[in-house]
Amino acid sequence: MKRLLCAAYTSCLMLIAGLAPAAAADALAKRPNVILVMADDLGWSDIGCYGGEIPTPHIDSLARTGLRFTQFYNNAICGPTRASLLTGLYCQQIGHRGDRWNEPVDFSKCVTVAELLQAAGYRTMMVGKWQGRDPPADRGFDRFFGPMCQAKISYFHEVEQNPYRLDRERWELPQDFYLTDAINEFAVQFLNEAVERDQPFFLYVAHIAPHWPLHAREADIAPYRQRYREHGWDEWRQRRFQKQRELGVIPAGWELSPRPASIRDWKTEPYQDWQAERMAVYAAQVETIDRGLGELLEILQKAGQADNTLVMFLSDNGAAPDGELAPTTAGFGLPPSARNDRWRKDGVPMRPGSGPDNPPGPHDTFAAYGLAWANVSNTPLCGTKLTGYEGGIRTPLVARWPAVIRQPGGFTDQVGHVIDIMATCLDVAGEAYPAEFEGRRPLPLEGKSLLPIFQGHQRQGHEMLCWSVPQHQAVRMGRWKAVRSTRGGAWQLFDLEADGTETIDQAARQPERTKELAAQLETWRQRVGAE
Repeated sequence: MKRLLCAAYTSCLMLIAGLAPAAAADALAKRPNVILVMADDLGWSDIGCYGGEIPTPHIDSLARTGLRFTQFYNNAICGPTRASLLTGLYCQQIGHRGDRWNEPVDFSKCVTVAELLQAAGYRTMMVGKWQGRDPPADRGFDRFFGPMCQAKISYFHEVEQNPYRLDRERWELPQDFYLTDAINEFAVQFLNEAVERDQPFFLYVAHIAPHWPLHAREADIAPYRQRYREHGWDEWRQRRFQKQRELGVIPAGWELSPRPASIRDWKTEPYQDWQAERMAVYAAQVETIDRGLGELLEILQKAGQADNTLVMFLSDNGAAPDGELAPTTAGFGLPPSARNDRWRKDGVPMRPGSGPDNPPGPHDTFAAYGLAWANVSNTPLCGTKLTGYEGGIRTPLVARWPAVIRQPGGFTDQVGHVIDIMATCLDVAGEAYPAEFEGRRPLPLEGKSLLPIFQGHQRQGHEMLCWSVPQHQAVRMGRWKAVRSTRGGAWQLFDLEADGTETIDQAARQPERTKELAAQLETWRQRVGAE
């Protein structure tokens, strides 16, 4: 059916334009390509172009020749963000609710961006993390590689309940397997196939790194050890904050959000070498993502496709606070099934917990880097993954499209959200969002195209954005944001233009504004079915 739709689209293009088949194919091939790269649990400041010290030269090159967004949002947790990205809808509209964040979405109410682009004649490809019930091949992707997972994995081995697939077939892991490298390698393979074809393409690279467990190759970890031993989390957070001001990523008037009270001063931390090792492994995971992006950019350049390709990079939520602040032998609150202790295909159990005698990195460890380093990753923002504070829901977004983005190295403070990705891709491709698709009547699109921003214009953005995430409810209208615990209690109110780090609660000073925002959130909650 999908192939028939593609053929019908090309035939219509030929008839309307009065073109011969070869000319029509050439016209189709000149439509812009899209590459979308998403990291998992990457903090707002981890990449170099947002203030981080981890070398990310290829992501940074997107910023130098493209555009950085300073107020772009996600859904604070991986599954809901990816659902919104693929469908252009709030995640709650399609099955994600507060008690079931990573369960498959309800495809009866939506279409994916891949389905629509495939029907429009695009070559559609995906590598990495797929959290849907149906195989990606059933949701619009011509090619797929990755684990059918909920992120409970090893980077070095397959876990029985999370099999790897290449298209529709089971894929056996080779010797010397490392997950991020495999994702990068299949992205390269699929892109090489695509640039040889006379059709535009859409490539979605859905990384799992740097999500826990902290797994990386020794050669990638080693360069970072001394860096984090010499300078701990307090100094790196201050350095990132200063660099952000120098780059113009944040306004000069913002304050650095307070360090959570549970985090020690680095000078009094008794396990500095172990703590440094945790961040070193995390940094190695981030660098591996960047290395793969560099290979994709090189292919585009050699194929002469760079100018006509929109490349976007972002994260699915803020940095994750998982992992104890002190050594432990008990993991970090996850049951054995989540840690894969009982399900490892190679029969080697993971060593739960982490400490000086059990450093992270190797294949038989299971650890995360903890709140202290997550606080650094989200510099200067308040909060982490799962929260409705900016550290949970704000993502870096870097976009490069040389044919359209004509002010390289710039910033935009226009507000956007992952629900905008679907609308953007359709706008770039010259396609309309359908009222009906293959017997389904998808819900109206919630997202708005980013194309006007790429073109240097002020777009008509969202009047309001709302969140219902594991720890908070939140609503933003203009410069104002209200947030409260999902357990109820008092609302907080922040002026994000003057105080993007949410250090000054203005709810008591402006009770009417707080009440208005709370009422708007309740109306939204009822409309989309949020808990």
